[in-house]
Amino acid sequence: MRARLGSTLLVLSVLALAGCSSSAAPDAADTMPTADSVPEGACAYVEAAGGVRDATAPPAEAEVSGEVAAVLQTSVGDIPMTLDADRTPCTVGSFVSLAEQGYYDDSPCHRLTTSGIFVLQCGDPSGTGRGGPGYRYGDELDGSETYPAGTVAMANAGADTNGSQFFLVYEDTPLPPSYTVFGQLDEAGLAVVREVAAAGAEGGAPDGAPATAVTITGISLG
Repeated sequence: MRARLGSTLLVLSVLALAGCSSSAAPDAADTMPTADSVPEGACAYVEAAGGVRDATAPPAEAEVSGEVAAVLQTSVGDIPMTLDADRTPCTVGSFVSLAEQGYYDDSPCHRLTTSGIFVLQCGDPSGTGRGGPGYRYGDELDGSETYPAGTVAMANAGADTNGSQFFLVYEDTPLPPSYTVFGQLDEAGLAVVREVAAAGAEGGAPDGAPATAVTITGISLG
């Protein structure tokens, strides 16, 4: 399944998210609630196909708040960012939880786009663009979302299908407000992503694996 990230200049199937992997979902999914059973205002993390690594969903009640400093430690250098847990508590809660569990460790950033939209996509340990953590959760959108350079946002395969995949915007990108914005790169992090983008995608394609391989080796928080 390919996600719906795109523009008038590029096919709408640029980003991918969990939902099509044949791998078994994490054991924790067996006890996950349904979306209807979660109290209003809480985060509904519900079972989804595509689990590529064991991962436990965070609690329904958000445990993070305010600004959260995070650094993607990668094979091409550190990518610092600031996450907004007040605006997107469920998204940041999931990201922080997965980072603390080591879910993202030794996983590739599998897709780079260099025409129409300008993003580096990461967060699927399988590197296929179809993997996720074995759960999904809803969008956190207010309709005002834009995607200038430095934006950190969630990839999805349709409404309310967020999992583990996210994208880093390295140049201003025209997109509909359909992708949860949960953080911002700092200047040093943006510079690292732009250096990767400058080398292009494999084979000179406008959309594909980055020619400069990028592996997340870990994520530090705080």
